[in-house]
Amino acid sequence: MADPQHLFLHGSISKALLKLGIPIILINILQSAYQLTDAFWVGRLGAEQVAAVSVSMPVTFLVIAIGSGLAMAGAILSAQYMGAGQQDKVNHVAAQTMLMVTITATILGLIGYMLSPYFLTLLGVEDQVFGDALKFMHVSFIGVVFVFIYAMFQALMRGIGQTKVPLYIVSGTVLLNFVLDPLLIFGFGVMGAALATLITQSLAAAIGVWVFLRGRHGIQLKLSSFKPDWQYMKQAFFLGAPGSVELSARAFGLIIMSFLVASFGTHTIASYGVGSNILQMVMIPAMGLSMAVSTLVGQNMGARNPQRAAQITRLASLWGLLGLTIVGVVAYLFAEYLVAFFIPDDESVIAGGAEFIRVMCLTWGGIGVQLCVVAAFRASGNMLNAMVVSLLSQCVIQFPAAYILSKHTSLGPQGIWYSFAITNVLVAIITYLWFAAGRWQRTQLTKEDKDIAKVTQETLIEEGNH
Repeated sequence: MADPQHLFLHGSISKALLKLGIPIILINILQSAYQLTDAFWVGRLGAEQVAAVSVSMPVTFLVIAIGSGLAMAGAILSAQYMGAGQQDKVNHVAAQTMLMVTITATILGLIGYMLSPYFLTLLGVEDQVFGDALKFMHVSFIGVVFVFIYAMFQALMRGIGQTKVPLYIVSGTVLLNFVLDPLLIFGFGVMGAALATLITQSLAAAIGVWVFLRGRHGIQLKLSSFKPDWQYMKQAFFLGAPGSVELSARAFGLIIMSFLVASFGTHTIASYGVGSNILQMVMIPAMGLSMAVSTLVGQNMGARNPQRAAQITRLASLWGLLGLTIVGVVAYLFAEYLVAFFIPDDESVIAGGAEFIRVMCLTWGGIGVQLCVVAAFRASGNMLNAMVVSLLSQCVIQFPAAYILSKHTSLGPQGIWYSFAITNVLVAIITYLWFAAGRWQRTQLTKEDKDIAKVTQETLIEEGNH
């Protein structure tokens, strides 16, 4: 059996992207089944309950995003150390990142739980939605620590190129969630959806920690490894801080958009919620591709091969552009059927959701380009670049366009839908031009042992002679 590290660092780029990307896409499809199962059953309760979940999700996502920079830093460093052949550093990074993420998630979960009613009041949520939204948010914040731990497990495993074990774990927990969802949703209402996710995510987190402690899949954790390393924590903080700002900006942008959407009433919120769910489904293959890019770029930058990292990003961006454009054409043709799957009995929501999809779907290829390039920026250690793209997308382009078009033209809610299309195209162009300039390739995060540098240089010379 061929060594996967040789494929990642020296083999066919297409094969490497497929070897990593397909299991990651399958994992993302299965994970999205959490949201799809929730949306399917909650949709049977009515538009108010769908609105409760739609309003709550951006707030919980904001809290998760704030702490995700640390997880991102750990995944980047583990990939680069793996590419450099420094296994002891991979193990050390994994242990320290798990420690930091657990502490951060616990603190953020407590803060989010206590501030939940104030968030909903600030959003101006209608009375008939408030109670269900608060229950959903409370349970979601209790589960934040488990979401963080398992997300970190996945990110670290992905960083070293191991994707099969997370796939098996997610398969089992999604099946469990599928059974629990209808039982708990019809027993506890909207809160049941969050309870089902809490149970399954806590189980996934426990299995992930157990896999690391056993040490048979590329990372070995020992209890002694969790002694705080302040030097690493400082590096991870400064590397991860722009990542937290980037994801927080995206989450904050979603919250501001929720304010704007809420001003048009419950049916517009429901249309936006269903359209957003479909957009999340569409992004699954693009996210899988971008995560494969992240692993391959990280490992090749660690192996001091930035030219191959750039080739990987270019090919993946082309795949993302073509693939999501084709998916967009299909979505355009079947928009009503897609929305009716979630809310089958509300004609106004079906019409509004279908309109949202048709306005933005033909520009989805731009999302594929943006995600792949941003993944390369992050994996190479250029977190500031990724942060700037996020701020540009949310604060400079999308929200101003949505506000102006919906409030100061005759478009009304349609203006919000058009802001998605405008953002997808403009951000893709700007991001790719920045990538093509090439300065991101000069960043070096990991210290290289002399013997590793020598071996890497000899390998590259030998390849060049063939």
